[in-house]
Amino acid sequence: MERSDSQTKITLVIVMITSFITPFMSNAINLAIPSIGKEFGGGQSLLNWVVSGFLLSSAAFLLPFGRFADQFGRKRIFLIGMILLAVSSLACALAWSLVSLVCFRVVQGFASAMIFGNSMAILTSVVPPQSRGRALGFNSAATYIGLSCGPVLGGLICSVSSWRGVFYFNLLLALIVIVITVWKLKGEWTGAAAKFDSWGIVLCILSQALLLFGLTNLADGLLYQISFAAGVFLLVVFFLYEKRHADPLIPIGSIVRNRPFAFSNLATLINYSATFALSYALSLYLQTALNIDSAASGLILLIQPVMMAVLSPVTGALSDRMRPAVLASVGMGILALGLFFFIFLTTETPIALVILNLAFIGLGFALFASPNTNAVMSAVDRTLYGVASSVMGNMRLLGQSISMAIVSLITSVLIGNVPIGAPGYVDRLMPSLRTAFIIFAVLCVLGVFASLVRGRTGGGAEEN
Repeated sequence: MERSDSQTKITLVIVMITSFITPFMSNAINLAIPSIGKEFGGGQSLLNWVVSGFLLSSAAFLLPFGRFADQFGRKRIFLIGMILLAVSSLACALAWSLVSLVCFRVVQGFASAMIFGNSMAILTSVVPPQSRGRALGFNSAATYIGLSCGPVLGGLICSVSSWRGVFYFNLLLALIVIVITVWKLKGEWTGAAAKFDSWGIVLCILSQALLLFGLTNLADGLLYQISFAAGVFLLVVFFLYEKRHADPLIPIGSIVRNRPFAFSNLATLINYSATFALSYALSLYLQTALNIDSAASGLILLIQPVMMAVLSPVTGALSDRMRPAVLASVGMGILALGLFFFIFLTTETPIALVILNLAFIGLGFALFASPNTNAVMSAVDRTLYGVASSVMGNMRLLGQSISMAIVSLITSVLIGNVPIGAPGYVDRLMPSLRTAFIIFAVLCVLGVFASLVRGRTGGGAEEN
């Protein structure tokens, strides 16, 4: 398809709205969980699946749908996913039980995989390489705005209507994207044709579903540990099978030889493993150690995503002018330093220092995210944009799960079954947080090395 300035702007608007939806929904649903529990009377384990069910299905199907998009049309798969997201959002809003809500959330995750497996691929296909970093920066800003608006707008929607209003709002956004896509987004984008790798798809879905299911509660029982081990085993089988297959779902051989792509994705995995649980850990610290109420804690934690939203377009544009790997490495270094500072948190730490460090970490995130995405998408041929987008999405979701698993393991060992607010809880919480921040800081240092050794990737200088 021939590029035009109007098509570039329309594509950017579409992808920005879709990038807003998931982080907004995640934060808004987290806020709505207590209301959902009160209405349906479900136990905590089943309530957790309102969130986990979405993440599991989304991660398990990301890679297959990224490949399908390359083969059958990125716009076609994207549009089917948006329609399914709209239908499942309406079904969630009309859910009659907790079990039905969980089932519809799984369908939402399935639809999400169709959308986010190739929305970035569509954007990369349309935007000229010399402007790609700037576009990816605006897209990252939309993601962080979603993170920022989730607690505030989600809380407002829940207070004005109910938790069902969050899903109606999601339905509205999905319908807007569908209309714009059908009406304004012209043309289609495909990659290289390949045979249907049925066994590769089965192994991909099973390995990731089992792996992520195990990570959700790795410290809570044998079932999760067996699931995690089985997932790791099947993941190894999947890689070996794909490496030898003539028409693989994922071209493992090419990926391994593509050093910039491999190490950029490793940097993504390390980044999310080291940072995703940060807001969860700090929420516990602010509310239990410093006795700050939930509303004020939420506003304090907004500092980081707001910084990311403001700075991401700037850092994305910078990655068009200089090597994305350099910017991403600097960002990872700043994150490591910020996490190192949090190791020294105490119950006497001035809140101003916490806020300043969150802003500092927000700067690190902004320097890492858009340039690293630019590096990933610039490292592959345009025929593999769907696969590249999906692999990066998988690294993000796996990193998020690993980050929460790290915190879960540490708190289960050092805090045990002591309930929040009980005598001695804070005395056990502080060593737990210190241990978690040490691990996260070390991971970020490793991430700096992974980012630096990736080799040269163009900042969109060349056409893929």
